[in-house]
Amino acid sequence: MNKKKLWFVILIVLGIIGGYLWMNDTLYSSGKDVSQHLTITADMAYQGVNNYCHSAYDWSVAEENPSMMSLTMGEETETEYQVIFRSYTGAIVNFYVDKTTGTTRMVEYVPTLDVKNEAGTIDLFDYIEK
Repeated sequence: MNKKKLWFVILIVLGIIGGYLWMNDTLYSSGKDVSQHLTITADMAYQGVNNYCHSAYDWSVAEENPSMMSLTMGEETETEYQVIFRSYTGAIVNFYVDKTTGTTRMVEYVPTLDVKNEAGTIDLFDYIEK
């Protein structure tokens, strides 16, 4: 009877340790904070896309004429926010920010050529100031 209790305790301890290790690996294997598993707000979506746009695009043209480039909030669904960037060239980039993961899909559109294409994805958390 004592051996059965001992094995039962050992199995419980191993289960707890295994659960901890699995959770630790799941939350930290990407090198991101646990806080990044929070729901993204509209303000976070806007700020993250704004920071990305300022690092990826040349805004020097907008210094003399700020209306040539803009960033605005678009539609919101249950699962994502849309943030719209308009370049001085007339191109439009729609950013679709997933509210739970921060994965942000970019779709470029050039109205003069009527060309739309997927431009990749970014992790919004890489562009949100902490």
